[in-house]
Amino acid sequence: MSKKKPGTPSSTIALNKKAKHEYAIEDRFEAGLALLGWEVKSLRAGKAQLVDAYVLLKNGEAWLLGAHITPLSTASTHVIADPTRTRKLLLHKKEIAKILGKVNQAGHTCIPLALYWKKNKVKCEIALAKGKKEFDKRATEKERDWNRQKQRIMREANQ
Repeated sequence: MSKKKPGTPSSTIALNKKAKHEYAIEDRFEAGLALLGWEVKSLRAGKAQLVDAYVLLKNGEAWLLGAHITPLSTASTHVIADPTRTRKLLLHKKEIAKILGKVNQAGHTCIPLALYWKKNKVKCEIALAKGKKEFDKRATEKERDWNRQKQRIMREANQ
C-alpha cells in the first residue's frame, strides 16, 4: 500500500479552477480550517467543492463562505449536517490585517484556491485577487494557447 505524502499533488482535496480564469492572483496565504468531525470524514472521501466559495473578513476574523462539503450518509447519522455552513479560517493577525488592507482597496477580493492535507491537518490556500475584465481573460487564453503551440513546435523540432 502506498501512503499519500503531505505536500504532494495527491494530497489535494479540492481546487477552485474557476478562480484562475476569473481573477488575477496577487498574493497567496495558507490558512487552517476549523471543521467538525463529519466534515473531516467527508474531506477524506474527497467530497468538497470550492466553486462559488469566497472569504469574508469580519471583526478581525476570516470566514469561508459558500464552500460545499457533502456529508457522508454513514458519518453523519446522529448530526444534522449543513453542507454549506460558514467555516472559520485560522490565520495570524498580521496576515488578516494585510488581507483586510488590500480588500478595502478597489477591485481586490479574497478567494479560496484549494483545500489540501498538510500532515494530518486540512489547509485552505486563499489568495488576494483582482477581478479580470473580459479582454484580460481573452488575452490570458490566447497566451496559454500560444505557449501550448510553442511546446508542440519545440517537441517536433527535437524529434
